[in-house]
Amino acid sequence: MSDHPLSTMRKLDPEFMKHLEDTDALVYADGALPRRVKLLIAMAFDAANGAPGGVRALAEQALKAGASKEEIAEALRVAFHLSGVGCLYAASFGLKDLLE
Repeated sequence: MSDHPLSTMRKLDPEFMKHLEDTDALVYADGALPRRVKLLIAMAFDAANGAPGGVRALAEQALKAGASKEEIAEALRVAFHLSGVGCLYAASFGLKDLLE
């Protein structure tokens, strides 16, 4: 992805975005759940909420953290099961060209 989904907010309110980045570091750190699993959970939430940019950004991070394409697919199955087919449209749009 050439542009971070929150790049405009970084320009608008860099102080607040620094707080968000610090929170992200805490939330997505390895713990009882590994980082890749936390990122897959977040990706599923973004798919369920219709945020393709978030799906893509989180899927990229999950892949870098060691997630497989199969894990991404299974996380999206769960999102579909709980939120409906709309999440698959957001996921498909967000993942276009990433997993090829």
